[in-house]
Amino acid sequence: MSLIINLLTLALYAVIAWIVLSYVVSFGRLPGDHPVSRIYRALAGAIDPILAPIRRVIPPLQLGGVNLDLSPLILLIGLQILIGILH
Repeated sequence: MSLIINLLTLALYAVIAWIVLSYVVSFGRLPGDHPVSRIYRALAGAIDPILAPIRRVIPPLQLGGVNLDLSPLILLIGLQILIGILH
């Protein structure tokens, strides 16, 4: 059981890192071969397939000219609930 909790916690931290890095890559205008960009793409490759079903159920919200994607927040809440149940 402890292994599952540790893996879920690792997934939680990976999602948080992916969120932070998405802002760094978007606003930092880093070149594609920058190490931060490569880490972001690796995390996105692992996290995007998990977010796809959530995005199908809850599409991004239109706020003026900006789309607000709530799927990472929902994934974080879901992971925290799972960790709480298993703990």
